[in-house]
Amino acid sequence: MPWRRELKNNIRTVEQLKQYVDLTPKQKKQLKKVIEKHPMSITRYYMSLIDKNDPNDPIKKMVFPSIKELDLSGSYDPSGEMEITKMPGLQHKYASTALILSTNRCAVYCRYCFRKRLVGLPTEEIISKFDNAVKYISEHEEINNVLISGGDPFILPTRVIENFLKKLSNIPHLYFIRFGSKIPVMFPDRIIEDEQLLSILKKYSLPDSRIYVSTQFNHPREITKKSIRAINKLAHHNIVINNQTVLLKGVNDKPETLAELQNKLVGIGIIPYYLFQCRPVKRVKQSFQVPLYKGCSIVEEAKKKLNGHSKRFRFVMSHRTGKIEILGIVDNDIYFKYHEVRNPKNFGKIFKKKLNKTAGWLDDL
Repeated sequence: MPWRRELKNNIRTVEQLKQYVDLTPKQKKQLKKVIEKHPMSITRYYMSLIDKNDPNDPIKKMVFPSIKELDLSGSYDPSGEMEITKMPGLQHKYASTALILSTNRCAVYCRYCFRKRLVGLPTEEIISKFDNAVKYISEHEEINNVLISGGDPFILPTRVIENFLKKLSNIPHLYFIRFGSKIPVMFPDRIIEDEQLLSILKKYSLPDSRIYVSTQFNHPREITKKSIRAINKLAHHNIVINNQTVLLKGVNDKPETLAELQNKLVGIGIIPYYLFQCRPVKRVKQSFQVPLYKGCSIVEEAKKKLNGHSKRFRFVMSHRTGKIEILGIVDNDIYFKYHEVRNPKNFGKIFKKKLNKTAGWLDDL
């Protein structure tokens, strides 16, 4: 397939990066050290969205390695994924949802990735025996949906994706299947060029058991004619598309930017789903995390510019204890609500913490 050939042209080395940015010998040495630990890979399509004349370009920040990645504050697993892993590649954190880590590869490696511990690296966390995962899901009738994530599952061969859907569709208690993928954002040609993939997705997206794609547009400039074309193709093949934005310092941490993004998403038929607080991941926290105090202000100001459809997202953090909605600030307290939980006793619980203007995570309060 042409899209597979195009991926071979990705920018992966510091030498290739020099075509786009000026680097001193010291910076080259530091970035090589970063890339050795956490690989770089950028599609030529996504590179074309970067403004070379803007040193603070938000698109560039999301995919260009930085010497700030040498900062090791934080955790490689702040959401406790290792604790809820039932077998290699299968997580079961919330009763109704099973998560499958289908691959450790992506079309583009985002520098803020919360799975930085495994994406692009040799790992034993990826699914190796899919039939074992299917058996586990079949035996747990409380599971009514499956999220196929990674890495990016749409980077896999189409026949592998078809195998996933064929086996999961035979489980009667599943209402729907989701794919977590940034392909529509980073590499839309994968969808545009592969009619077989679209036909397979349509085949298994039934009137009573839909296929969802949860994608991640983080900035309005990512919404291009080509990405819209990919989204339209998915929609025309009975796929429901929602979006999970990550609040990122220097990328979308202005109310105007966030509002423009959400409004444009609704305009092209994408459902705003979550706005995630950036997780305190090693090599990510210092570069990308916005303090909760500032995040609440950004969200509230952005909502003044949104309509009912574009403000449907929830501002949440994916904490080890559950998915926690960040409700807002009253006086000197910040209020939270458990939206998804590991411990059923916490479901729906509203609680508050004393405000700390520098805190970026629940554990900091």
